[in-house]
Amino acid sequence: METTRQQRIRRQIQKDLSEIFQRQTSQTRGTLVSVSTVRISPDLSVCRVYLSVFPSDRAAEILENIQKNSVGIRYELGQRVRHQLRIVPELKFFLDDSLDYIDHIDELLKS
Repeated sequence: METTRQQRIRRQIQKDLSEIFQRQTSQTRGTLVSVSTVRISPDLSVCRVYLSVFPSDRAAEILENIQKNSVGIRYELGQRVRHQLRIVPELKFFLDDSLDYIDHIDELLKS
């Protein structure tokens, strides 16, 4: 069960990371990265970020690039939340493949 503080910080991190990824992917045509879910540990030290990538065939490549640049992303997030948080949580990025799973289920139901 999340506390009110965890929920508030989770929503703020999701909003800020969405803006960061939107600005970064505006330079690359035909790629969309959205933050689908953010989960934060009770001590606010680790943040698990689930990303949805379109087109999904480039998802592994984009996730690898994001993981390589996680230090810079954490720094930029820290600049945005420096007045709300004392310590910026460690960011761990994962692919959210729920959209692919939904498409697969739809294909199975149609056949």
